[in-house]
Formats: sequence, structure tokens, C-alpha cells
Amino acid sequence: MANKQANITVLQGDYIGPEIMKAGLAVLKAVSSEGFNYQLNFAPFGGEAIDQFGAPLPDSTLDAASSADAILLAAVGGPKWDDNPERPENGLLQLRKKLNLFANIRPTEITADAMKYSPLKIYQPVDFVIVRELTSGIYFGKPRELANDGAFDTMRYTRSEIERVAKIAFDMAVQRRQHVTLVDKSNVLATSKLWEKVFHEVARGYPNVEVDRLYVDAAAMKLISVPNQFDVILTENLFGDILSDEAAEITGSLGTIPSMSKGAGGPVLYEPIHGSAPDIAGKGIADPLSMIRCVAMMLKYSFNRSDLSQQILDSVDAVASQGINTPDRGGDSSTQQVTNKIIDRLQKNTKYSRYIKNK
Repeated sequence: MANKQANITVLQGDYIGPEIMKAGLAVLKAVSSEGFNYQLNFAPFGGEAIDQFGAPLPDSTLDAASSADAILLAAVGGPKWDDNPERPENGLLQLRKKLNLFANIRPTEITADAMKYSPLKIYQPVDFVIVRELTSGIYFGKPRELANDGAFDTMRYTRSEIERVAKIAFDMAVQRRQHVTLVDKSNVLATSKLWEKVFHEVARGYPNVEVDRLYVDAAAMKLISVPNQFDVILTENLFGDILSDEAAEITGSLGTIPSMSKGAGGPVLYEPIHGSAPDIAGKGIADPLSMIRCVAMMLKYSFNRSDLSQQILDSVDAVASQGINTPDRGGDSSTQQVTNKIIDRLQKNTKYSRYIKNK
């Protein structure tokens, strides 16, 4: 990808979505002075697409996403479409399904400089990822029914669905600290019993990776009490949805956490884990860090530019350590001010590195 133009589809979404996307793209432009060549293709998605086309995922947007090298998504949804027959969030479920994005990967990192923002008493840095199965389980299982006097949902998993996401978790562990924790409820659920069985079968192909297992309630407690014990957490759709938000909260703000959704091939989708925050839209105070970190993730995992990714992350940490934050982390800086400081730091580092090379 070094000499090829990167094709990035941009889904800026709703409410604060365009605000934080603008910040992320400004940082991408700044860091790309180091020789990253790319093209942006904007496409309507979510509520924006409903307003224009009557559907949250128009065919033209799906085509743009399918043909991209990577997809950047900000946030979708909000009260404007509460009474709409099809909600903006349905577009995200459809996109994941259409592109077969079956694994969602959410990092949780608390550096030494960021410990002060955590609501917990944390004395050691925290660095783990949650790998969540994304396209099956109770969110997609059928039959389902809602009636006046009762309701039911179906949780269903196949061996192949578990196996493919488990391999992604183990592959990530190989690149990290060689430890995978399965989170399930196998003392109660039949689907969890299958998860446990397949998990240990996949583990045999990774003899250097340490494995263990926790029931989901125990895992929820340990994320609070000893979060630094985790490396890679693997879990099913519902549990992953809940635990990843809990994990994000221990950092001090949902507004700082990126994620990526990937399949066996094709483009990877990068998005913040938070919503569209209608209550602060237009006020210029949305935290841009999650979107900026999504850009860093994209550069590392889709375009093999770990150098540029690390430059962004170092600049983010440096600015945050100076106390330059949006209100969600106790600061009084605007979205634009935080973004500008990160870009200033990037540009200073770039000038310094060029100076060293030229000496």
C-alpha cells in the first residue's frame, strides 16, 4: 500500500458525527505529509441517508463501502428518527452483515499519564482488547417474538462462526502478550458450552498462547478490580456489547475509545464506540479522540503504517498529559482546540525528525 493510493470511504453520520469526523480527517491530512497517499469518498449513511434516500444504507453507499480499502464511520442515530419506520442504527447492522464484518475489536488502554482520568484507583497501566463476535448470537437469532403477554429471542451459534472469530483473537494475542481469556456462561447456556469446546480446539493450534476462561459475571467484576490482568478477551455478541462499554468507562470517557470491525477479507470498518450525542451536537465540545484514534488504527491495520499510527497516538497522549481536554474529561477545550494541539504536536515531531535525518 506504500505506493498505491488508499481508497477510504467516509461515513460521517449524524449529530456530532460530522464534527468528530472533521477532526479525524484533519489529523489524517497532517500525518500524511510523511508520504501516505489517499483518496476520500464521502457517502450518506444512517440518519443522513434516511433524509436523502429513505433508507439508512443506500445501494450507492454499500457499493462505496464494499470497494474501499478501509471505512471510517463516526456515529449514527438520534431522536430525529425515533419514529421512522427504519432507524439509522439498522444501517450499521446491515453494513456489518453485508460486508461479513464478524469480529469487533475494541482496545482499552490506560497509560501512566491517563490514570488520573479513570474512575478507578489504578496503579498500573492497562492494555487489553475485547474481540466480540458481531454478526450472530441473540441479536440476529430467529425466531423472535414480541406479544402483549410475553416475548422471546433466540441465541444461536454455529461452530464455524465461533471458530473464525476465535482465530482472530488468537492471532491478535500472538502479536501482543500471548494470552486469551474466553468469557462465557457455560454453566447455564448451551451456546456457551459450544463456545468453550471450539475455543479449546482452536487453542491447540496456538501452543504458545496461554488460555483461561471466566463466566461473564466474574469477568465484569475483574474488569473493575484487576483490569491489567487481561490481554485479549474473546466473547460472544451480547456479552461483548456490555463488557466493552464497561471497559471503555474505566478509562474515564467513552469519547476516547476506537474500534474496528473486520471479517475474513475485504475492507475493515473503523468507528468510535460512542453514539451520536445529540445533546452536545453543534456546541463544538465533542471529544475528537475516539475518531482520531480510529484513524491511527486504520493506518496500522489496513495500510501497514504503524509509524504514522504511533505518531498520532504519541501526539494524543502528549496533548492529554498537558491537561488539554474536552469537558467529558474535565477540560474546557473545544473539539477544534484539542484537534489543533494534536496537529501542532504532529507537525513539530515531523520537523524534528526531518532535522535529525538531514544532520
